[in-house]
Formats: sequence, structure tokens, C-alpha cells
Amino acid sequence: MSGRTNVKHYDVAIIGGGASGCYLAALLADTDIRTALIESRDRLGRKLSATGNGQGNLTNVNVGADKYFCSDREWLADILCGVEDVLSPFCGLFETDDKGRVYPCGRQASSLTDALRTKIGKSNNIDVYLSSEVTDLSEGYVVTYSGGQLTADKVVLAAGGKAAKQFGTDGRAYSLAEKFGHKTTALYPALVQLRTDTTYTKTLKGLRVDCNATAEAGKTLRTCRGDVIFTDYGLSGNAIFTLSSFVTDKAGAVIRLEFLPDIPAHEIERDIRRKIGAGYERSEWLACTLPNVLGRAIMRRCASDDPREIARTVKDFRVECRGTLGFDYAQVTRGGIGIEGVSRNLESEYSRGLYFMGEILDVDGECGGYNLHWAFSCARRVFDAIYKRR
Repeated sequence: MSGRTNVKHYDVAIIGGGASGCYLAALLADTDIRTALIESRDRLGRKLSATGNGQGNLTNVNVGADKYFCSDREWLADILCGVEDVLSPFCGLFETDDKGRVYPCGRQASSLTDALRTKIGKSNNIDVYLSSEVTDLSEGYVVTYSGGQLTADKVVLAAGGKAAKQFGTDGRAYSLAEKFGHKTTALYPALVQLRTDTTYTKTLKGLRVDCNATAEAGKTLRTCRGDVIFTDYGLSGNAIFTLSSFVTDKAGAVIRLEFLPDIPAHEIERDIRRKIGAGYERSEWLACTLPNVLGRAIMRRCASDDPREIARTVKDFRVECRGTLGFDYAQVTRGGIGIEGVSRNLESEYSRGLYFMGEILDVDGECGGYNLHWAFSCARRVFDAIYKRR
């Protein structure tokens, strides 16, 4: 340690003060394990405070390995913990919506962040380093950050992926793991808005509809029901965020929208025939059935006057994908540090004492609280591994 007499030493250094980093620190707060929590931004948990549109969708009762993209779901399933385990560090009441999404009853994501910050702040064993970007990690472990250096027996990489760089996750943390022999897989934005062909949707900007949406790329990838929002660049909304995870790395993808999912096509066809018999203008054949702007857009798109063809278009409105809005708008990253070489305790098999948590790994979940559940599950697993090895 020559030349480092003023360098603080810790049992554990957590790189990244996001959801998984803060959660792990909160668990460690009740132990005598000396911990450094290092965050590149000036505040802990900024991304956590924005989750669920600011309402705090922190998990989902339908959680399971099938809700994630991962090369080894058996490995993943072993790490996932239960919903009650996820909620245990938070004091408060929680509620579940009809999609299984779990929220604090107060519907404020910032309350989750505050709960973790409070627990961390009251611990005498945790030092928090804010506005401290880690620039190097070397054997030992020596952590170099923008304000100096510290050393630790164990290091936990919880610095996120490449999505939403406004929260400090710009992809630079992958290089820290690569120094120890780990590989980074191809990176794509996920849970993100889609750019699409707008030939038939230009007039629909701002319209929100509830529909069945299907992603296809040579085959059906996923169907879900939810909100679809038309924009000047393409499509947004919860259903689109879900489907984006299935098409972000696919060329030639198509989104198929089924409007009026609870009404069969033959009823739509019959209503159109009644309007024709009543002398309606062609552009109004879907009036009172769909929002006027949508009905007219479908009538413009459908070249046929056959009510069956028009009803078929209502039930199968196809939109060609042309990419996504990119990492700046994505909620999570597809890809990351490959799980090969990472144990089920989330420890590096190349460097003992180096751990990984959350989005930095090549694991991402569907929309609906699954990604936060993964982050918290990782923190619980790493906590158990560190605590038992004291």
C-alpha cells in the first residue's frame, strides 16, 4: 500500500448508486460491513425515482424467468427472488393493478428512493461518494474515481447499461468489467418508442387507443394488449414499449394493430353496411365506431369499398418498423456483460470478489416492473454472498 497511506479501504465498494446499488447498500446498512457507495451523479437513485412514470412500479406478481431475455433462463430463475422479498426493505403499503404491477399506495416512485436513502444515511458503516465517476478499476481492488482513489476487498459493479444517459448510464462501465476478461454482448435500446412508416398515420399524432398489438419479423414474436400512442415519428405507449423488446434487434419488423379487440369483425362489417344503406359518406363509414380521425385514416388506407375488407383493416392495421428512438429514450439496455463467467452468486469467475448487479448484465425484462425486480433480486443475491463470506 506504499504511496496510498491516505486512501480509504472498505470491505465492499459498490459502483453505481441506482436501484440495485442503493438496495444493496440498504441491506448492508444493518451490518458491520464497511461499504463505499459511489455514484457519478449528484443524487442517489435518480432513475429509480422516475420508474413507472414516476409512480414506482417496482415489481410484478407475475414475475418469472419467462419475462426476461437471457441466454440461460435456468441461471436467471435461480437468482430471481419473490415479490415479498423485494418489498421487505421498504416500509409502506403496496397495491397491485390488473396487470400484476406493484406500486406503493402513494404512487410516488420518489418515496422508494427516499426509503433507501434514509436507511443508507443512518448507517455508520456506509460512505456515499456523489458526483464521483469511476474511471478505472484495477486488481487489488483499487477504484479510481473523479475525486481520488479508494480500495476494497470486494467490488460490486452496478453502474447500469447504456440506456437513458441523463441518469448517468452511458455504457462506459462495461470497460471496467472487460479489464477482467469479461465480454460485452451486442447492445440495443429496449422498452423504447418505435420509428415507423407514417404514410397512413400522419393525421393520428397524439391519438391514444387501446388495442391488441403484435410484433412480427418473419414470424409472430409477441402479442399484447395496451395503449398505443401515435406520434410524428411512429408509435409509443405501453404496448409498444413491450413489443420494442422483441423487435429492437430485428430487421424488417412489422407491428400489427387490432382496433376494437372486443368487437368481432362481422359486427363492424354489419355496422358499415347499415351506414352505407343510410347514405353516409364513405369517409364516415367508421363514424361512432372508432375515433373520427382514426376511422377516416383507415378509410383512406383501404382501397376497397367492400365492408369485409374495411373490417379486416380495422382488425389488422399494419405498420412497418424503421428502428427505435435509440438509447437516449430507452428504459433499459438489451445486451451487456455476458453471463458466461458469472456465477449464480453473480461473482466473476475470472476475478474473485468482483460482482455484477442489474442492467450491466446481459439480462433485460419486459415492461411492467420486471427490470426493477431483477435489479433488486441481484442485490439480495450479492448481499447473501458477501454477508456469508465475511
